[in-house]
Amino acid sequence: MQLYSGHLSKMAATLGDPIQYELRLDELKVPLNGFIGGEIHLRFTGRIECFGCGKKIKKSYQQGYCFPCTQTLAECDMCILKPEQCHFAAGTCRQPDWGLSRCMKPHYVYLANSSGMKVGITRETQIPTRWIDQGAIQALPILKVGTRLLSGLVEVLFKKHVADKTNWRQMLKGEVEPRDLPAFRDELFAKSQGLIAELQAEHGEDAVTLLTDEVPVDLRFPVEQHPTKIKSHNFDKTPEISGTLHGIKGQYLLLDSGVLNIRKFGGYHVEFEA
Repeated sequence: MQLYSGHLSKMAATLGDPIQYELRLDELKVPLNGFIGGEIHLRFTGRIECFGCGKKIKKSYQQGYCFPCTQTLAECDMCILKPEQCHFAAGTCRQPDWGLSRCMKPHYVYLANSSGMKVGITRETQIPTRWIDQGAIQALPILKVGTRLLSGLVEVLFKKHVADKTNWRQMLKGEVEPRDLPAFRDELFAKSQGLIAELQAEHGEDAVTLLTDEVPVDLRFPVEQHPTKIKSHNFDKTPEISGTLHGIKGQYLLLDSGVLNIRKFGGYHVEFEA
């Protein structure tokens, strides 16, 4: 048995066939794929550390922050969840330098097939990480825009025709059939043609670029067996979690005893044994 310890952050993932995962414990990265099919054990030691300020805290918010940091950091602002509410241009960004480097950069609007078809947004540097984190089996960039605000406005526009959220339970069960993403993109463009033209007229034609030549990306996750019933593990209720690792999908470990969302417990100090 091998024993590792450290504060959790979301798993690192590399596109491959299948996707390769690493458990991140502070600066340590533990390759996980080789443990699939074997017994693993995780124990929450009771310590939590804020991602923002590094302080020891009793309770985390927004997947790894103390409450004061959620009120002051730009990465915890509501516009991160709702990019159409980006207020950088109004001069009220919590951290203008952070917003300049993250939000005032080109973003991509994409289609993903995770628990069914959905629309989403991401920065170029987060392709394909964003799709992996959502457990998508297929993904396709369909628009390139100049800023995060624009990506949010386009996403709101497309939400009239396609979902913008993943049903995580259905995603984990692996019951999603492949779809013809380019055909779906073309239908979406046709339905939204007038509204896209309005955005281009308001913000500049180069600010919203339709991507018609992109090729869908297929993603295969390292899963030997999908769960038929979903039982969620929670470190706050059960500090010690054990089971046979059946696979990894999105940010979830799939155990015979239940599923564990690693990202949800960012900043938690754990011991990992496998």
